[in-house]
Amino acid sequence: MRIVLCYPVEAHHIARIQAAAPEAMLVDAGQERVAEELPTADLFCGHPKVPVPWERVVSEGRLRWIQSSAAGLDHCLVPPVVASDIIVTSASGVLADQVAEQTVGMAIACTRRFPLFLEQQSRREFVRRPTVDLTGATVGIVGLGGNGRRLVEVLEPYRVRILATDWFPVRRPPAVEFLGRPETLFDILPEIDVLFLCAPLTEHTRNLIDARAIARMKKGAILVNVARGGMVDENALVDALESGHLDSAALDVTPDEPPKADSRLWKAPRLLITPHVGGQSKHRIDAMTEFFCDNLQRYRQGRPLRNLVDKRLGFPEPFDAEIAS
Repeated sequence: MRIVLCYPVEAHHIARIQAAAPEAMLVDAGQERVAEELPTADLFCGHPKVPVPWERVVSEGRLRWIQSSAAGLDHCLVPPVVASDIIVTSASGVLADQVAEQTVGMAIACTRRFPLFLEQQSRREFVRRPTVDLTGATVGIVGLGGNGRRLVEVLEPYRVRILATDWFPVRRPPAVEFLGRPETLFDILPEIDVLFLCAPLTEHTRNLIDARAIARMKKGAILVNVARGGMVDENALVDALESGHLDSAALDVTPDEPPKADSRLWKAPRLLITPHVGGQSKHRIDAMTEFFCDNLQRYRQGRPLRNLVDKRLGFPEPFDAEIAS
């Protein structure tokens, strides 16, 4: 069994994976060699950020399982893979702690006007400006997977009212007042003070927050996107910020990364952009390796895999821990 890796592992991570599958041959391809090594892989764990010959990989008929090292799957759910028998699992929830910290941090930066006050500091100005409250706000969460559910836990002490949507509106957390299917989003948008995007990018979520959706949001609402940049219509967002319809917005992801030099995002008012760092943590690779090793043992034993993806939908179905134990 040949396992190809394409995430920043170190020697002790490779040793941990080898211990989980002693008979396997491990190849640390990195971004430099992943396109070359992937066609001869039986199993793959990683996140290619370079072009990969997926058609060739599928035609070789050797690859049996892709374990994404990212929650997002747009890097591997290409048509040849979707149409194949290749199993795909995601890293949904593996990075949930740090993503939740990033998400709440960006929301507080907007409500407490940190970008504005940092600008004032650079000009040696000491002027009070109005702020708004996260505590007691009505928040919306699009996508109640691993990241969304952890966000609920982190938000709960702020005594917020939480309205959420998800493709699988099941197992509603006690702190969530409403959990509905995706089509209910337009019904709840007018109630939301802060909207958090935590869903994967699929054909159903691309440009989900467009001019029509933003118009449904209350005047003075805040948008925070830590999911995928393609979920938001860039021009519609900038229009809403320029008109004052949206109070502010924070993006850890953008449609193009980085945004093009002439992108309107660079000059949009009251917009905070961070360079897709929500999943960063000194423990990230350790956590990903442990998750992969657990799934690897499940795979070898014929047990249900965690985060098994419905390739047609583009994200995992809810995981039943009792059945999988």
